[in-house]
Amino acid sequence: MNEPDWKHLNAVPLPLQEFQLQLEQNGVNAKQLEEWRKIPVLYQLALEELKNKIKLIQTEWKLMDGFSPIEHIKTRIKEPHSIVEKVRRKGYEVTLDNILREIHDIAGMRVVCAFVKDIYRLMDHLRTREDIRILEVKDYIAQPKPNGYQSLHVIVEVPLILFEGTRWIKVEIQLRTLAMDFWASMEHILYYKFDKKVPEHVVNGLSEAARATYELDQKMLKLRGEILSLSEEQEQEESPEQPTAAESSSKTLSLATDHTESRPHTC
Repeated sequence: MNEPDWKHLNAVPLPLQEFQLQLEQNGVNAKQLEEWRKIPVLYQLALEELKNKIKLIQTEWKLMDGFSPIEHIKTRIKEPHSIVEKVRRKGYEVTLDNILREIHDIAGMRVVCAFVKDIYRLMDHLRTREDIRILEVKDYIAQPKPNGYQSLHVIVEVPLILFEGTRWIKVEIQLRTLAMDFWASMEHILYYKFDKKVPEHVVNGLSEAARATYELDQKMLKLRGEILSLSEEQEQEESPEQPTAAESSSKTLSLATDHTESRPHTC
């Protein structure tokens, strides 16, 4: 790649120079370093590609149903030091091969839906698509984490059509409801505040809040069903009843008979 390309790479949200320093300090060879220079752009492009696909689904659902179950979408690229730390925690050397093979959430997307039912509806749709490969699913909604965390985590691969050929890039998608997303944000803030040394009573409070989050989601889902049911009944009451085929035939015959009887008799 030439010099202008390097400038483009350095403009990507992932701090390339910081990562380059991290890799150099860990003895990554020059060839791997050259390969890594391409990676931030590829992950960013994979996120944009996936975001466009989700937005298309969002728009199509809105056209079909009159509303979209997807509330909003957020994306992020994992910080270099977090990637290096995660590779080490997994017990691997900090090499490009290990990063690409073992770290699945360098590119991350959060899709927030209104209801739990919508999360699984979206998941079922993703399974049918040929332009997305699903590698792994972790259902923390059906089986929440011990601290109460709920979300559906999906590792997918997104194809990028490059000059060198098609390259499939991994992205982690987190699917949550609005209530789950609020709980997770508050949990993150609290753990950051206490530097991950959270008092026991706060941990218990978070668990109680997680249960309340689940109950809120279930209550709202039930209310949604009742509202849709009432809406359908109202539409049926407001729309004029259509006569059946037999009624239409009988009415036509009656009109024809009345018309015949009303004619003047001729000799």
